[in-house]
Amino acid sequence: MSLIVQKYGGSSVANAERLMNVAGRIKAAKEAGNDIVVVVSAQGDTTDHLMDMAMEINSNPSKRELDMLLSTGEQISIALLAMAIEALGLPVISLTGQQVGIKTSNLHTNARIEAIDGSRIRKELDGGKIVIVAGFQGMDDNDDITTLGRGGSDTTAVALAAALNADMCEIYTDVDGVYTADPRLVPEARKLADISYDEMLEMASLGAKVLHNRSVELAKNFNVPLVVKCSFNSNDGTYVREESIVEKMVIKGVAHDVDIARIAVIGVADKPGMAHKLFKALADQGINVDIILQSIGRGGTKDISFTVSKSNLKQAVDIIKGLLDELGATDVKYAEDIAKISVVGAGMANNPGIASLMFEALAEEGINIEMISTSEIKISCLIPKEDIERAVKAVHKKFRLDSVA
Repeated sequence: MSLIVQKYGGSSVANAERLMNVAGRIKAAKEAGNDIVVVVSAQGDTTDHLMDMAMEINSNPSKRELDMLLSTGEQISIALLAMAIEALGLPVISLTGQQVGIKTSNLHTNARIEAIDGSRIRKELDGGKIVIVAGFQGMDDNDDITTLGRGGSDTTAVALAAALNADMCEIYTDVDGVYTADPRLVPEARKLADISYDEMLEMASLGAKVLHNRSVELAKNFNVPLVVKCSFNSNDGTYVREESIVEKMVIKGVAHDVDIARIAVIGVADKPGMAHKLFKALADQGINVDIILQSIGRGGTKDISFTVSKSNLKQAVDIIKGLLDELGATDVKYAEDIAKISVVGAGMANNPGIASLMFEALAEEGINIEMISTSEIKISCLIPKEDIERAVKAVHKKFRLDSVA
């Protein structure tokens, strides 16, 4: 008997028909002799709808109350899915994040999982039940409900798989697996049979929407066997594992992200500690920073530019405005009409010329590069948002990712 953790996204449980389809999949896995724990997201656009309701009442609600509201979406999903499984004649129980002992930090709307008490789940499994768990939520040390931020249900599923020492964590979504690029932009993109943890972590961090980067990081840290499948068919998925063993590709994929903004802090005092003061203030408020560029000093000052998600832009700008005097800076500017394109692949570390090929592809399309960031397995460029579709297609073609490895 194997212990399998399955996660179903919002599109997979969006209506009654899809809920019954998911229930059928769970029944088949249970009747094959497995113990099953299922993590579920809120149905369809429920979370967005709840957020709209909040904004109608208060344009600046406290994050604690937002968590109280947004967490209800997953509770609806788990109850409905449990009812669907009951209708198929199987024993089942639905549990919230708090009921299964998911302890988190107290950073509301973007909490981190700190510990999981798996005793309640094990008790229910030992009683022969399928366990349905609300994703995206937990409880802090004040017994307040918290939510885990974007992609939180993926993180819940992988964290539970690690805590329970599951044999497999299956992430079900509306696509067949991980592709070399977004197939909606690049019809020639092809599905990968497998991808390494490191490559998937970069792809997720750089804009690929199939898995959230925090879930991949957890899977890597705890060596959780992970597979991405489609909930609407029986096709083979993409396995995420320690080492990519099937396809020896220099570049595994092209990722893009349009949900970013660039911030420039102008005239920062050119002396030690200024960068630390700036980025610590952002980190203390849970704001992640991506590409960073510091100009060469002039007249005793430097400019510091970096990117954040659009959802964090206003808060970040407000924080920086309050720091201008301490930084010796003169102004803060920002832009939202940008996008990021990246190539990812563990093979690039031993293959010179990857950056040259990427830049060539963009140059041939007449696309200007505004910022560049690199690591051993990725190269990212900031470009005008209006050029992103052409850029993704051009780079994907330049690296011949539509060909079989």
